[in-house]
Amino acid sequence: MNRSKTTLFLVQGAIIAAMYVVLTLAASALGMSSGAIQFRISEALCVLPAFTPAAIPGLFIGCLVANFFSGCQVLDILFGSLATLIGAAGAYAARRWRPLIPFATVLANVLIVPPVLRYAYGATEAIPYLMLTVGAGELVCCFALGIPLTYLLDRHALQLGLQPRRKVGRNTGGVPTHSGQEGNDK
Repeated sequence: MNRSKTTLFLVQGAIIAAMYVVLTLAASALGMSSGAIQFRISEALCVLPAFTPAAIPGLFIGCLVANFFSGCQVLDILFGSLATLIGAAGAYAARRWRPLIPFATVLANVLIVPPVLRYAYGATEAIPYLMLTVGAGELVCCFALGIPLTYLLDRHALQLGLQPRRKVGRNTGGVPTHSGQEGNDK
């Protein structure tokens, strides 16, 4: 990897980490990002590995930092960040199939976060209930917010320094084509 690509990778990862932290702390201030029912708006960013592999460490570090500064327990900081890392790697692997991009994030959080809520925070609800509530919040954030974000980023990937996620033909209203040129608007 040459120096400019390394710099781009580091900058993209840092920006993504910062966005994750800001969105998580904002949701935390509103009481939305912790407990049995979570609505972490930052989870919508888990589609970003479909556009740049720099999002994988960016999301992991962002989650680690956000969990630390929002006062999470050590188990939550570690395992919550691990769930984000697994989800980000899964999003990268599924980058060619838009409907599947957020699936790994939802699955990783549904499997990892409920036991953390039980053992780190002493949640009294049953693990299946916690899986259901965490899953519902993840579905909303990752699919209802994340999928529209992929459409928006598909349209503007090149302008943002991201890799176009898919090949797009002519007459695409400016959506980047596979060759890196913009399609014809007319």
